[in-house]
Amino acid sequence: MKTTSRRTFLRGIGGAALALPWMESIATAATVGQAPQRMAHFYVPIGVVRRGFFPGEADHIIPKGNLGGVMKSLGKQDPRFSVKPLDQLTPTMQPLEKIKHKVNLITGMDRTFQQGTDVHAQCASCYLSSAVPYTIQGTAWPLDRTLDHLVADQVGTTTPFPTLEFSCNSHRDNKESIYFDNISWYGTGHLAPSIRDPRKMYRRLFSTQEIDRYRDITDLVLEDANALRKDLGFADRRKFAEYFDSIRTIETQMDRLESMKAELANVEFEEPPEAYLPRGEYIRLMGDLMVVALQTGLTNVTTFMVGPERWDTPYKFEGLFDKPRSHHQMSHNQTKMIDDLLKVDRFHMEQYVYLLEKMDAIEESAGTSLLDNTLFTYGSGLGDGSTHQYNDLPIVMAGGGKRVPTGLHINMPEGTPLANLWLTQARLMGLDMDRFADSTGTIDRLMAS
Repeated sequence: MKTTSRRTFLRGIGGAALALPWMESIATAATVGQAPQRMAHFYVPIGVVRRGFFPGEADHIIPKGNLGGVMKSLGKQDPRFSVKPLDQLTPTMQPLEKIKHKVNLITGMDRTFQQGTDVHAQCASCYLSSAVPYTIQGTAWPLDRTLDHLVADQVGTTTPFPTLEFSCNSHRDNKESIYFDNISWYGTGHLAPSIRDPRKMYRRLFSTQEIDRYRDITDLVLEDANALRKDLGFADRRKFAEYFDSIRTIETQMDRLESMKAELANVEFEEPPEAYLPRGEYIRLMGDLMVVALQTGLTNVTTFMVGPERWDTPYKFEGLFDKPRSHHQMSHNQTKMIDDLLKVDRFHMEQYVYLLEKMDAIEESAGTSLLDNTLFTYGSGLGDGSTHQYNDLPIVMAGGGKRVPTGLHINMPEGTPLANLWLTQARLMGLDMDRFADSTGTIDRLMAS
């Protein structure tokens, strides 16, 4: 049997390269039964409506006003530690129903706000850093090297891209600074820039400049692929076909959105044309690209921003509203727009679930799925977008396979730093680390004994 690494590239004319997913038929003896461990973060801006997301808060009323991220919400979770089965899901979490056995809801996680910077900017830019306040010299931000890059130092040394940063901010109006629109940082003041344009991300993953002369990257590699297919078993031939179909689907969807953008550019709107792009399609397209990158070993570490913080330019939430709406502006009128905000929160959860189910359907070694071999976390840097609170952050952690007990609601004691979760994930990813940022320990219930 031909032994070819899972990361082998099929090469066609024009210098094109396409990475393969894991397939048992062409795995080397050293890789049979193994799959790389990955980590991905799905960041949701503006927090959530607490009564729709958190168990037990449906009847609580959020206080009015901007509390600057320092006041506690009336909807505070139980301050005591508890672990319960994740049985009944709240309205915002309802889309997780079919896959809740592979996720954990983690409540009670806090961050400390460092005075002197914007609440929204700090909650995004410092989300994966959580540095001890006032300890980083020469900056107003508690911002240090973020978790994704620390993990990539361990698991990203053999992949073409140590990390990949995805953003679903389609707008070009640069309303806010980089701190509102990025969660990944090489270090203090050193941004790891995200890619917002699906076509640019596609080219970064798969193409050289020569590919622009051709309509379809898969056409460049099919000849080599057909030769390789002869060496595959039945299951891998099916997986191979599904993989190429997914690439073609991505190409078709990119063409469709680009055509729509070109047409919108010729129409006069009050908002920029990008505001009218269907939001869910855009997020799912970027998500498909992220999944392919993880599936093929182009990277083992990704960050994925659903949208920027405090960006008042509206978006077209298709299926929810008849015109583009600003998530941030709605969050500051929660008493009047509670129903609309709940729809947006559920919409974001549906996009996360789309990716969970897609990853869980991708088979890897020893009966595992891509999701089983990935720590995939949904979260936000605000516990509530109306009050700007930094405590009780909405966190869902999926995947991890046998390494992580799942199907649980883990409520941490009041005051538990979010960095405890990041330290736990670093340990699960193989890092020998005693502390991360302002952590006080690990979340032991997430680590299988």
